Amino acid sequence: MQNRRAEPMTVVGAGSWGTALAIQLAREGHPTQLWGRDPAQADSMRRARRNERYLADAVFPDGLQIATDLKQALDTARDVLIAVPSHAFRTALENIAPHLAAETRVAWATKGFEIATGLLPHQVARQVLGSRPGAVLSGPTFAKEVGAGLPTAMTVASQDESFAKELALCLSGPNFRAYTQTDIMGVEVGGAVKNVIAIGSGIADGMGFGANTRVALITRGLAEMMRLGVKLGAARETFMGLAGLGDLVLTCTDDQSRNRRFGMALGRGESMSDAQSGIQQVVEGLPAARAVHDVARRLSVDMPICREIFNVTHEGKAVRAAVQALMGREMRSESE
Repeated sequence: MQNRRAEPMTVVGAGSWGTALAIQLAREGHPTQLWGRDPAQADSMRRARRNERYLADAVFPDGLQIATDLKQALDTARDVLIAVPSHAFRTALENIAPHLAAETRVAWATKGFEIATGLLPHQVARQVLGSRPGAVLSGPTFAKEVGAGLPTAMTVASQDESFAKELALCLSGPNFRAYTQTDIMGVEVGGAVKNVIAIGSGIADGMGFGANTRVALITRGLAEMMRLGVKLGAARETFMGLAGLGDLVLTCTDDQSRNRRFGMALGRGESMSDAQSGIQQVVEGLPAARAVHDVARRLSVDMPICREIFNVTHEGKAVRAAVQALMGREMRSESE
């Protein structure tokens, strides 16, 4: 397994997270190519040796090159890592599929249900790529901190245990530790739901409700995440790990979270459009709120926090009315 450390890798998606992962792979000795769909941005990154649009402070290691030709970048890669928003994931898979060699394995750092189908990324990947080995990277990570080389831990989940272990080894280094999992369903449910709860946490803080409310939202949000995950076949214990509780706490409590900042703007009384424009990047919790709501309703899973976030973000419900609806719910056991 150790000889994989020099094998070439290609990252598809040149946003903040794709750039950070490409930097981390190159740091650990992998000849890494980063491909994005915007040729002008690619030229800028090639000249500046950094991603000035999304991760301006992180200088590219020597082993990181900017690819211009997607087919060429895929031809030379042992493994491919996709880092695009959930709404672009299927298209990214369809774009790379014709260029993949039979032995090429595909991983992704995409979080969220596909809105049109209610499928998670691993299910979309199976539809598009068939039985090719796949893995998901998830956990409590901010791109800026990974780019800066700050200590970080995350989860690599795959039903192919050898792939998970090899990919974890590729990423791991003095300041980056990757753990492996086989419960890809649980890891992906955690990544989908946490962005919705983070909007709620931001709303509460924007309204000035304080630490008690924030912790209550995180704790009860975790219960909703577990409820949905178990219904979908995930292991309950997965949600107590990095990709469940860890990612949820990070996203709900730190202002690097776009979802939290978006919620805070709503809580302060800003309009949806003003709150979105203030973030200037994709707020994944917005499409996630609809997708999680639709999946929960289809499966008859009770997710009151996620339901109220959906009502606020997609149905025009006032934030105070949503809070009142949550606080006025019928008393029940905490274990429910």
